[in-house]
Amino acid sequence: MNDLHAWLSQQHHGLRTFQIFQQKLETLGRDDPAQRGLCRLLSGIIGSYVEAFEEAPLPVEIAERAYRRLLTLLASLDLHGNAERRLADINRVATCDLCAN
Repeated sequence: MNDLHAWLSQQHHGLRTFQIFQQKLETLGRDDPAQRGLCRLLSGIIGSYVEAFEEAPLPVEIAERAYRRLLTLLASLDLHGNAERRLADINRVATCDLCAN
């Protein structure tokens, strides 16, 4: 996730970045089975965000807020934490909504 966070932090907040990030998550989930569940949750969240704005104008404020929210979420994940911490991370990811105000 650190590599994904580093990559994302260097990108623009447009939809294309989120689409590429989703592809990177799919690759990571396939290559690292221990992260598969977390990657699928994140991918689903990003997929919902992309679908919401895919054919509609994406206001800059919403795009910037979603981008910052995703960066913050990624930075908070502890992939080497104990089972309790991992479950807390998964639950936090599962409740994340990139479009929320």
